[in-house]
Amino acid sequence: MIEISGLTKLYGDNAVVNDVSFTVEPRSVTAIVGTSGSGKTTLMRMINRMTEPTHGRILIDGQDNRSLPAHELRRRIGYVIQNHGLFPHRTVAENIATVPGLLGWDRERIEARVRELLSLFQLDPAQYGPRYPHELSGGQQQRVGVARALAAEPNILLMDEPFGALDPIIRAKAQADLLDIQKRFGTTIIFVTHDMEEAIHMGDRIAVMDDGRLLQYDTPAQILARPATPFVEELIGASERPFRFLSLGKVADMVEEGSAAGTPIASATSRRDALAELLWSGREAAPVIAERGGAALGIVRRARLIAEAARPA
Repeated sequence: MIEISGLTKLYGDNAVVNDVSFTVEPRSVTAIVGTSGSGKTTLMRMINRMTEPTHGRILIDGQDNRSLPAHELRRRIGYVIQNHGLFPHRTVAENIATVPGLLGWDRERIEARVRELLSLFQLDPAQYGPRYPHELSGGQQQRVGVARALAAEPNILLMDEPFGALDPIIRAKAQADLLDIQKRFGTTIIFVTHDMEEAIHMGDRIAVMDDGRLLQYDTPAQILARPATPFVEELIGASERPFRFLSLGKVADMVEEGSAAGTPIASATSRRDALAELLWSGREAAPVIAERGGAALGIVRRARLIAEAARPA
C-alpha cells in the first residue's frame, strides 16, 4: 500500500503539486492522467524520491519513504521512462542485470533472472541477450526497459509515459503484455499518461491532475459516469464517453440464448469492440464463442450493447 498525504512540491512560489492525498492499494494499477504541466510526473517521481517533496509524506506499507537512503529506496522500486532509458553501451542482458548486480546478487541468480524475464517477454535469451539496444525495435526496447525495471523483483513499478513513443499496434500489444505481467507478479503499478483512453483501459483507479491539484481519484467507471469537475468531463470527451464506458466490460457478461448468423465474437472481446463489429457488419446480433476451445455460448445483441452504453442512473 502506498499512502500519499498532503504532498506538495514548490518551485519558488509555484506549487507544481499542491496538497495531494490518495491511497494506492497493493497489487493494483493506478493511472495518473492530466495535461502537460499538471504535475503528474512530479507527483510520481516523489514516490521514489527522484524529486523531493516540499511538504507532506509518502508511506509505503506504513514506512515513510524518507526512512531509507534515496539510492536504496530506488533499487526497491522499478522505474520505466518513455524512451526506455537503456544503457546504449550495455547488452540487453547487461541492462536487465543492472539492479540485481548493484544489490549483490550472485552471477548464477542474475543470469537465471535475465533468462526468465526475456522468455516472459517473448524474447529468446540466446538471440536477444547479446544484442545492444540500437539493434532492437521500439517495441522490443520497451519490453527490455520493463524487464530491467522488474529484474530485482520490486513490489512497486513506476512508469512515466511508457508507451508514448510506440505506434498504435505495438502500443496495444505492450499494454496487454504489461497487464499480463502485473497479474502474474502482483506488482503495484503507478503510471503517468496524458491519454485518458490508456488510463481507462489499464487503470484499476485513475488520479486526474490539473494545475498541481488532484481533481478526482476513482475507478474508471465512476469517473466516466460521474466526473467531479468540468475539466474531468472535458478530459473524458463527451462524444467518446459511451464507447469508453462500453470498453470496461466484456461480451461474456451479456450473452443471451439464441442463434445468429455470421462471424462469431469471442467472449473476452470488449463490449465496445463487439458493438463496432455489429455496426460495421450491419447485424442485429452475433454468435458468441468461448475464448478457449471455441464452444458456442449464445448470442450478443446490438440493441443490448447500445443500452449498456447509457450513463448509469
